[in-house]
Amino acid sequence: MTRVAFHFGVPDKVAYAVRLLRKAVGTGARVLVVADAEQLARLDAALWGSAATDFAVHCYASASPQSVALSPVVMSHYEGEAACPALDVLVNLGDSMPSAFERHARVIEVVSTQEEDRLLARQRWKHYVAKGYAPDHQNLNLRH
Repeated sequence: MTRVAFHFGVPDKVAYAVRLLRKAVGTGARVLVVADAEQLARLDAALWGSAATDFAVHCYASASPQSVALSPVVMSHYEGEAACPALDVLVNLGDSMPSAFERHARVIEVVSTQEEDRLLARQRWKHYVAKGYAPDHQNLNLRH
């Protein structure tokens, strides 16, 4: 069964995702990141802005099948998420419920300190519970 974790208290979701992706790629995991177009563009820019030693190879799900197959990090808008291959970890940076989360071994829901984001995360939490999952809760209390 897919393991689901919520990381609450993240002041900057993109900066946190960059660190999370570096860590995951360092362990050999392949990661699917789902979010809206604006967040994905910010994440792409942040990953390209990393030092060469910290760079995480990544591509959009709309890239060639060869690129997607070779990339440890695949980024997708919600509309294309269901068509993406099953990877080790799904990281959700957005507000919506990932449609095909069950195909991945692990799901990490990244939740900011914004009240609206927290409310939407609670709805997703309830959705996971209704489907029989027992999400893990991590309150990070990160500072800017």
